[in-house]
Amino acid sequence: MRILVVGAGSTGGYFGGRLAQAGRDVTFLVRNKHAQHLQQNGLQIISPFGDVTLRPKLVTAGNLAEPFDAVLLTVKAFSLDAALDDLGPAVGPETIILPVLNGMKHVDTIIARFGENALVGCVCMVATMIDDDGRIVQLTKLQEMAYGEMSGNPSPRTDRLDEAMRGAGFDARLSRTIEREMWEKWILLATLGGITCLMRGNVGQIEAAPGGVDFSLRFLDEVTAVVNAVGQKPSEAFLTETKAQLTAKGSTLTSSMYRDLQKGNPVEADQIIGDLTVRAHRAQVTAPLLAAAFTHLSIYQNRIKGR
Repeated sequence: MRILVVGAGSTGGYFGGRLAQAGRDVTFLVRNKHAQHLQQNGLQIISPFGDVTLRPKLVTAGNLAEPFDAVLLTVKAFSLDAALDDLGPAVGPETIILPVLNGMKHVDTIIARFGENALVGCVCMVATMIDDDGRIVQLTKLQEMAYGEMSGNPSPRTDRLDEAMRGAGFDARLSRTIEREMWEKWILLATLGGITCLMRGNVGQIEAAPGGVDFSLRFLDEVTAVVNAVGQKPSEAFLTETKAQLTAKGSTLTSSMYRDLQKGNPVEADQIIGDLTVRAHRAQVTAPLLAAAFTHLSIYQNRIKGR
């Protein structure tokens, strides 16, 4: 299976790098500047499982000449439209696109561009960042990817995908409930992003503050109520685990959105928080904490746009 990884950032670089390390046929679609960096320094991964430097196959948008079997789409949501323009030549009638983006808005965008048959649901869980030297740093041992048909039905193409993903250095599994898992991930990201950005601290710091636990659980309840109204209801096991994660004493857990905010970088406020507030309004679900988080992040976004 020929796999095109669109984006060699912290997520795509990590999973694509592990696939390449395991001998899979992986090519990274990158911009010219990033291609120069990777050619000079290699794709460097710093990990609890061992550090590695790879020399992956690279291609730039203007040099895509034929379809790939699978496209692992790992860009930030605000870069989605440009990425879809770039990867267009890589999508043929049998190509599957696995989007690893936050929220659910990208699903409609991909279907509108390439058709419903092109989409295969995908969720990944990994904590990574790019350090000042351009290396991918894995922050915890969590490294999971799940994928499957949005319908939940088995298919030969997802069986082939599963064969390529398994044994590649991370936890990989074929899911019959991938759409529900995508909604569940949105619940986690929206809540974690909202509480850490509003409170300017990690989970342990919020838990230790007066009213911190109640605030986090109320935020989670709001987000869950919205998803129950507009998406697929999360499992009780997910909610139990998420409540424990968001209220763990001494936890250093933060969201990537909070880490981006601390660095003064653009954040996915519209995709993770804003789109959820729009859906809440349409469904007439009251979510004041969610709305406050979006207002807060919108002020930040407007500030950095004007600097």
